[in-house]
Amino acid sequence: MQKSREILHKVWGYREFRPLQEDIVDAAIYGKDVLALLPTGGGKSVCFQVPGIAREGICIVVSPLIALMEDQVSQLKQRGIRAAALTSGMSYREMDATLDNARFGGLDFLYVSPERVQTDLFRERVKLMELGLIVVDEAHCISEWGHDFRPSYTLISVMREWHPQVPIMALTATATPKVKEDIVALLQLKDPQVIEASFERNNLSYQIYHVENKLSALLSACSQHSGQVGIIYCQTRKSVKAVAKHLAVAKLPVAIYHGGLNQKERSKSMKSWMDEKTPIMIATNAFGMGIDKPNVRFVAHYELPNNPEAYFQEAGRAGRDNAEATTYAFVGKNDLKELEQRIESQFPPIDRVKFIFRSLFNFLKVAIGSGKDESYPLDLAAFAKRYDLNVNEVYVSLKLMEMNGELSFREEGMLGSRVKVAVDNAHLYAFQLRNHDLDALISALCRLYRSIFDEFTEIDEESLALRLKLSPAKLQEQLKKLETNGMIDINWRTSLPTVTMLRERLPDDYLQLRPEVYTFRKEQAIRRMNAMRELVEGSFCRPRYIIEYFGQFGKDCGKCDYCKAKGNNSENLRDAVINLLKTPSSMDELLKQFEISQHQSLKDLLRELLMEERINFSDHRFALNP
Repeated sequence: MQKSREILHKVWGYREFRPLQEDIVDAAIYGKDVLALLPTGGGKSVCFQVPGIAREGICIVVSPLIALMEDQVSQLKQRGIRAAALTSGMSYREMDATLDNARFGGLDFLYVSPERVQTDLFRERVKLMELGLIVVDEAHCISEWGHDFRPSYTLISVMREWHPQVPIMALTATATPKVKEDIVALLQLKDPQVIEASFERNNLSYQIYHVENKLSALLSACSQHSGQVGIIYCQTRKSVKAVAKHLAVAKLPVAIYHGGLNQKERSKSMKSWMDEKTPIMIATNAFGMGIDKPNVRFVAHYELPNNPEAYFQEAGRAGRDNAEATTYAFVGKNDLKELEQRIESQFPPIDRVKFIFRSLFNFLKVAIGSGKDESYPLDLAAFAKRYDLNVNEVYVSLKLMEMNGELSFREEGMLGSRVKVAVDNAHLYAFQLRNHDLDALISALCRLYRSIFDEFTEIDEESLALRLKLSPAKLQEQLKKLETNGMIDINWRTSLPTVTMLRERLPDDYLQLRPEVYTFRKEQAIRRMNAMRELVEGSFCRPRYIIEYFGQFGKDCGKCDYCKAKGNNSENLRDAVINLLKTPSSMDELLKQFEISQHQSLKDLLRELLMEERINFSDHRFALNP
């Protein structure tokens, strides 16, 4: 206990853990297997990073989220902790160097995607490493019953066979009872200490509304949170742009975030939101994982998520400071039908997936018997156009092939080329003396990027060219000369997504999509979609339904849309409206005076008052009759 608090204070500057964190940390430090369920915002990373530092040996962290891995590696390095990540898009040479660094004691943390665990290179090296802790983040991905099943997770337990005495920590924010059972069984956890936080968020008010005009309802919600920090989730990039345009016309300060933005654009949006220059973020679900902003006062869903797990995680990004916050979901008349179509689109016919896979090899010019561990930039639009495919169909097929263990797919390109010096200091210096035209470049690389001798390091080509007073083309020419002469290994930057083949190309008819990748996942996706439908259509307390969905006991919250509607006093509403209409008012002006939960009741009341001839409607305004 004392040791864990000392590390927390020394590395993070905190003197106290959050609730349940210390129990999780100490269990791992003392060598116990742990299954920890902490809702979004519960501080999962500290739970494994503290024992990862405390225990002798390297801590391996398996995570499916490349952006989150890279962010955590960056944060650990800033705190003086040695960390690296193995992700899709890395070349064989780059992985080889990183694993050697880990094996010989050069790293404290090694982050790895589940697909990398399957590679022969990783398996050979990890057997030889001294491990202190194995961490499985987003552990629900191991279960066919989970909302984000990834078959590659089922192979993680092989590390237990190689290192039977090393404790395993499994973490997730959401897991039903069946998923928890699968995590324990499939990771081979031994008498694990199960530490589970309550899914109850007493400071959150869940509001779900069926509305005729979602953009108008969204604008009304934003008006109620004027100047406050919020997130609006959409399911498509098209919707993100449409919502952003509508709110910008209303002069609301917004930023956008989706997978189609390059890294610089995403970073700019993120910084603007974090600094609260644009306090409203409109985003797809690409935004949010690992984001730690406590003062988010509202989260709104412009379109429904596919399942209660995604809804709970995204809504849970509000109110992490434990102050009051509100979550909204707006349901239009076609939304549930569109939800069904969205689930169907995630599972193209199997023959179609096979055709796309064959076409991919041909497009990338990969011959039969080659391609294993090689990475290729992929222009999705050009690929789709050549083979007369829908881009979304290509995208989901690539994801299915990734789950099937055929390839890794990195959606974002590299911001800068990644470089590693391939020779020792003496050889590099001798080469530098013989090549005066490259002297300035070699000196700059060694001075600006000190890790370049030990690991592949991303370089900023624009600033490097300016510093050396070279054109971008001339800088690239000089880097190519260093590569050709064997002085550096380089992975050239690209703005395109990257595909890494995990197997060599075999004859075209070999591909078989495993049932757990396609058939079982489709069945479970439909089951969870129906649970989402029940959540938004049912007459019951919203958070109580969610809590019981995850296997915990719930009670009516008293403040969700259902509970509020049940407790609304119609006489008080009538008196309030009649009092307001002493001054003629438009519908929009009236709606702004009441919470969204009362809007439908207000419209019904106005119709009643018109029929009773207590009020009249003229020039787009309601007014009391004389």
